[in-house]
Amino acid sequence: MSKVLVVAEVKGGAVRKPTLELLSKLRADSHGAEAVLIGAGVKGQADLLAGHGAAKVYVADDASLANFALDRYLAAVAAAVEQGQPDLVWLSASEMGKAIGPALAARLGAGFVSDCMSVAISGDTVEVTRPAMATKVRQKLRFKKPGTKVVTIRSGAFDLTPAEPKGADVVTLETPAADPRITVKEVVQEESSGVDLGEATTVVSVGRGVRGPEGVDFVRPLAEAMGAGFGASRAVVDSGWMPYDTQVGQTGRVVTPDVYVAVGISGAIQHLAGMSGSKLIVAVNKDPDAPIFSVADYGIVGDLFKVVPVMIEEIKKHKS
Repeated sequence: MSKVLVVAEVKGGAVRKPTLELLSKLRADSHGAEAVLIGAGVKGQADLLAGHGAAKVYVADDASLANFALDRYLAAVAAAVEQGQPDLVWLSASEMGKAIGPALAARLGAGFVSDCMSVAISGDTVEVTRPAMATKVRQKLRFKKPGTKVVTIRSGAFDLTPAEPKGADVVTLETPAADPRITVKEVVQEESSGVDLGEATTVVSVGRGVRGPEGVDFVRPLAEAMGAGFGASRAVVDSGWMPYDTQVGQTGRVVTPDVYVAVGISGAIQHLAGMSGSKLIVAVNKDPDAPIFSVADYGIVGDLFKVVPVMIEEIKKHKS
């Protein structure tokens, strides 16, 4: 049985779903799991991590850790690794994971693989699967050398299972010292009232086919009716119709919801790289030869301005 340290990701004072997915997978496969929790006022989240399978939770909780700082968060994770001596370190393939993962591997002299879709552990053998060439191929990789291994794993790669009520075995870490050369003066966040794409189980995304900001607003009620996150293709974001943090694709967000609805999206390979891991894909496009239909489970060939109102009406009927 391997021991895995999961680096918890916190947003708004709560542990994010991708972290709980990683712990759920380790619990299901009967691997030893521990977690490291970093932030301000986060100690109360340790029991949640324990309930999802973390036998021990290393906690660095201090007001000065409210904002992510790579040097300080990296030091805290490295301290947890030093104490726990895990075989692997798992992080979600988020902005934080993408920053800490390679830096931690370099610090430990460990093997590192990013953006994994699956991880198989058998004795000392660790095999991971990850997309490559904009998802046109899937690589299967094995670590050759012994020692700690570091991987980042896509959100939605594993199923989330319910927690069991359990108190955490907490180990308090020293608060990492701040680098005097670095000062965080301000944190600017875009206001968003919708469902976060990274947490959404259903996502509706729009492409160039909506024709403009008015078309975006035309489709938005579909996302609201489905309780879905609202995303966009790069063409829509580049045109200024939607903010950057809604972009789904190779250079934007990678999402793996249960249901992904692509409206007016042709399906360029760069967009498919960000959503092809969705469990069920529905596409609406007037072009029957659009590449999006090659990955869609269900396709509607038609004018989105006629199709979307029908979809909204049927969803409302189903809910009532």
